[in-house]
Amino acid sequence: MAKMQYMGTGRRKSSVARVRLIPGKGEIIVNKKPLDDYLAMEIVKREVRRPFEIAGCEGKFDVIATVRGGGYTGQAGALRHGISRALCQADREAYRAPLKEAGFLTRDSRMKERKKYGLKKARRASQFSKR
Repeated sequence: MAKMQYMGTGRRKSSVARVRLIPGKGEIIVNKKPLDDYLAMEIVKREVRRPFEIAGCEGKFDVIATVRGGGYTGQAGALRHGISRALCQADREAYRAPLKEAGFLTRDSRMKERKKYGLKKARRASQFSKR
């Protein structure tokens, strides 16, 4: 018998996470490393585990994820989004409502603003001087 697996893609800023959920004990593996080794800050790790807490299914699924681009907070946000989408695929009726209410199914579309010509950064102009 083939194992059931649920897929989800999460994005935040310039990070993209491809997430697979497999029924298991609750292990989270990111880029072939355990979550505790991959992410250093406890707040960021808690953010990745929050969809399971809100849906009430801690310890039911193992997560295998591949994350690319961005920094660690953007990657954690992408993981959270991908896990939430995969949970909805697993059991839409049970998990969708609490995850949607928490705002985990909405893609955070905020991106870094591009640099404009004539400026030093996106909005930062060079210092004004009368002389």
